[in-house]
Amino acid sequence: MKNHNGSADRNHSAVPLQLEHIEAIEKRLWNAADTLRSNSNYASNEYFMPVMGLIFLRHAYSRYLSVKDDIEASLPKRGGKKRTLSKEDFSRKSAIFLRPEAQFDSLVGLTDSDDRAKAIIDAMESIEADYETLRGVLPKAEYQELDNAVLGQLLRTLNPEVLKRSSGDVFGRIYEYFLTQFADLKAHDNGEFFTPMSLVALIANVIEPAGGVVLDPACGSGGMFVQSAHFVERLHANPSDKLTFYGLEKNATTIRLAKMNLAVHGLEGNIQKAITYYEDPHELAGKADFVMANPPFNVDEVDADKVLMIDARNIYRKVTRKIYDFSPEQLQNQLAIVWLYRGQADRFLNLVFGYLRSMLYEISYCYRPRTPDSLEPAPLFGYVTALNELIACIEPFTDTLDHEAAHAETMKQLVESMVAFHQHIDGFQSAIDEEKDPWQKQRKTATALKQAVQRLARLVEASRDLSRQADAVFKLVCRLIEICENDLSARTIDLWSGRDIGRLRKAADAARHTAVEQLNRVRYFHKQAAWLTERFPDGALHDVEGLIKLVDRAELEANDWSLTPGRYVGVAPEVEDDGFDFEEALRDIHIELEGMNTEAAELAARISRNFKELGI
Repeated sequence: MKNHNGSADRNHSAVPLQLEHIEAIEKRLWNAADTLRSNSNYASNEYFMPVMGLIFLRHAYSRYLSVKDDIEASLPKRGGKKRTLSKEDFSRKSAIFLRPEAQFDSLVGLTDSDDRAKAIIDAMESIEADYETLRGVLPKAEYQELDNAVLGQLLRTLNPEVLKRSSGDVFGRIYEYFLTQFADLKAHDNGEFFTPMSLVALIANVIEPAGGVVLDPACGSGGMFVQSAHFVERLHANPSDKLTFYGLEKNATTIRLAKMNLAVHGLEGNIQKAITYYEDPHELAGKADFVMANPPFNVDEVDADKVLMIDARNIYRKVTRKIYDFSPEQLQNQLAIVWLYRGQADRFLNLVFGYLRSMLYEISYCYRPRTPDSLEPAPLFGYVTALNELIACIEPFTDTLDHEAAHAETMKQLVESMVAFHQHIDGFQSAIDEEKDPWQKQRKTATALKQAVQRLARLVEASRDLSRQADAVFKLVCRLIEICENDLSARTIDLWSGRDIGRLRKAADAARHTAVEQLNRVRYFHKQAAWLTERFPDGALHDVEGLIKLVDRAELEANDWSLTPGRYVGVAPEVEDDGFDFEEALRDIHIELEGMNTEAAELAARISRNFKELGI
């Protein structure tokens, strides 16, 4: 989600391990794909389709591999032999069937003596032969304009080892990232084909399309359909069995993108070229079970159960310098407002209860590994162990020094800090133990949960203190090392093992980061519960300044039927945040700096190309 400003709730929930470096990978893939424009006859508004075609093939192959083994294991046998794979097998798993010639490894394995453009066209045609809804949709002739070597480089770039080993829908995110980038470049129809995934997910979860006919009257690249399918998948059902998709879109090229997006997720939909204001080719007016679309912000004579205005401009997390989105919890918090609007207070209370329970789970993981068979130590104890090993490696040298030496004061502070750190670890554990009995009796009422949020705030403060102490202890150890090496010439003494100290220092820093991140998660989930109970203390909907307002027709008419929430909800009051997160602020600064560096490099490369073209 883009174009947010002002103060915000910008906490980040943990990212799955396989996505840890996905932002860097996305940028690398995008930069490689951008070479197509400079090595082809395509203008910037033309080359996105052949690029998206290759991303489509790679994404389809990723999903194909993710379900293939399970499908083969469940195939029935006849005469001792399993039947062959079919497209129906993959459709049931929300994936697309690929013949050998359409599998990405086959294309990557081609040599410079092979005609890669023809091979890609053959791959596209084999898919269209199996999927009638894709006939004439996939890019084919476009590849004949591209240099064979450039195509080879691009195919290899889209197939890095780190992605081949990843789990989860990693290429699904990359597919969305490429759509976002093309929209940002206005490479197609001013970016109208793409709505940011966070907003699409919010809309899909507001209407909750559990089954029936889904109509998107301005479907763009089909993101609404994909998110509807994800909603059904979370209900442990097959989207193809539960949902029927109908879409309308005015741009023929965008329709191709939408059908590709559906197919790669194992979905099908009837998408027609039409302008919804004037045409209804599906004849679904008043008949669809669910209608989902981004409404225009100014439509006269709105026919509206009142309108619930939610101004979410201050609810976001920063992903890159230009891209903002909702964390899963920020998405849930906005849905909780909709639940209260619908009178579903029990869902609201269950969400608050779930946040507090998650907070207590995260506290327990400070003192024990996340899985019983994990070889990793509990975060806090792992950090203490790493610190002790580092200090023990320094001691043979420091024990020989005069206590009046330059290191004495730092050593004294370190000893005192370590004692205090251990005391706070023990005190934190005692506070947790005291909460066990009250939590077992916890009631799910608005008043009781608000009291629980307030009661558990002391654990939040304790976790914040522990985080600060963890950082302070490490800084003192690093300061001691600097004094020994710079002021006391420790590197020249045999008792000083510089290599071991460097290794243990790095290990202690990693253990510190793990412990602090775990403590941050404690505060994160409490903050989500507090965000909800502070705004809706009685578990019922009411206007909240700067966030929501229930608006009637008279007020809409008075504002020229504007559907811009900011005109109604007012401005949120300033809230002093006494728990300012320096690490979070530094992360945002790092993202901003990284984005500026990338843009500077791209600008320098563009200037260099222009100079070369001018013969300078």
